[in-house]
Amino acid sequence: MVETDWLKRWFRYTPDRVALKSADTGVSYSYALLYRLSCEIARTLETRFSVRHGDRVAVMSTNEMEYVPLFFAVQRLGAILVPINFRLTGREITHIIEDSGAKLLIAQDAFAETIGKMNPRSVPDKRWSFDGASGRTDDNLRSFVAHIAATHDAEDESERSAARPRSWEIESRLGFEDPCMILYTSGTTGAPKGALITHQMMFWNSVSTGLRLNLTENDVTLSFLPFFHTGGWNVLNTPFLHRGARLVFMKKFEAGRVLQLCETERVTILFGVPTTMDMMFHTPEFKKVDLKSVRYAIVGGEPMPIDLIKHWQARGIPVRQGFGLTEFGPNVFSLPEADSLRKIGSIGFPNFYIDARIVDDRGQDVPTGKIGELILSGPACSPGYWKNDEATRHTIRDGWFYTGDLVRRDEDGYFYVAGRKKDMFISGGENVYPVEIERFLSTHPLIREVAILGVPDAKWGEVGKAYIALVEGAALSASEVLAFCEGNLARYKIPKHVQFLPELPKGDSGKILKRLLKENTAEA
Repeated sequence: MVETDWLKRWFRYTPDRVALKSADTGVSYSYALLYRLSCEIARTLETRFSVRHGDRVAVMSTNEMEYVPLFFAVQRLGAILVPINFRLTGREITHIIEDSGAKLLIAQDAFAETIGKMNPRSVPDKRWSFDGASGRTDDNLRSFVAHIAATHDAEDESERSAARPRSWEIESRLGFEDPCMILYTSGTTGAPKGALITHQMMFWNSVSTGLRLNLTENDVTLSFLPFFHTGGWNVLNTPFLHRGARLVFMKKFEAGRVLQLCETERVTILFGVPTTMDMMFHTPEFKKVDLKSVRYAIVGGEPMPIDLIKHWQARGIPVRQGFGLTEFGPNVFSLPEADSLRKIGSIGFPNFYIDARIVDDRGQDVPTGKIGELILSGPACSPGYWKNDEATRHTIRDGWFYTGDLVRRDEDGYFYVAGRKKDMFISGGENVYPVEIERFLSTHPLIREVAILGVPDAKWGEVGKAYIALVEGAALSASEVLAFCEGNLARYKIPKHVQFLPELPKGDSGKILKRLLKENTAEA
């Protein structure tokens, strides 16, 4: 049987090693304390709130240190965590609560107003405050964790090192194939769907990630991605905790602060998305801090502009472009750092225990160099969507997960993202892939961000529209943008419309939200 209790193992192996450290307060949790907290919180969830195997526990909180032991505590009971994006409206949260059938809601007091706008019949009867003020240590999660941490620190050293079971220990009831999380998608084509995340997925994602990135217990990374996204948990956090490595925790991303911490905490692996990497590049700290400890940067979410890759490379930080998705992994592809320039723009090739194919609309493999839909197979695949058999059947067919992403493969077997299948548009009978155009326009020195959408056209069916944010203080006209494309892109690929915006809309992970641009276009 595969071990599901990672914390218990590290509690036995290296109890005093730091697992998690707050960059803001300096407070740290050893692996021994993190294990104990997961047990104590699990017991409280069980005895006070009657949480049982298979129950759903919804959490509405910003990134907080206490969230990490809570994550493992819910798993310890075999229950299912439902992280909620706290930026959603009461109506949107109501859908998630109702769809998941959450038994317990753990929420910060700061979101009381939002919860008050939910359908009152949908709010779970069982509630636990994340950070409310109270005289009782178990009335809110934060004070409960602080109390247990103080008790743990006061224990006699010989008692802590004894091999016998402790009174506070509670054995994990999580099965290897049991779901441990439901992560709700953005819902661009309808109501958000709940992707099931199993412990099996987390295990194989961690194994593949560790093998491809050469993770060791001596590695250090920064954790700042939101916990209501798979990236917040599974890009590096769970692989690091599985490996016994160290996480330096930040409540939110601050570009200059991230670079400073790379120096002071001796960070070995830095994760980012193109937006955050660009923000760090434009800080004064980028040229000042010591980054010698950083082995490489992992970039995901969307393709990183080639010029930006070169800027980081010049600073001595190879960029490993990656690729993944909530329902599979999420760490699916990785580009070796040795190829960061030779295969610039590539996402590399599939990680261990992942098979990938590129197929046409009939499910037939396409030739090398041709664009098709990426489909995946392997043990890191989600079993499907919560209470949504139709979506599951549409996405998972004959053991293959149909991603909806368009890619191509070169003669050396390296993969390149061409865009989302739903983003592709047809202009005058020709397939147009927005990512190709976006990459080219990103090479213009005055263009900071760009997104291409297909819009209706009476003559060609659809044509491209470019949404552009310029470098601060820059001036550029639509005609100059189009002139830049002439001779560099086929005429059917050149956008017919250009709209300048101060900033392109982004999600919490830093990805550009094309659906918001589409909505604005439809309303215009």
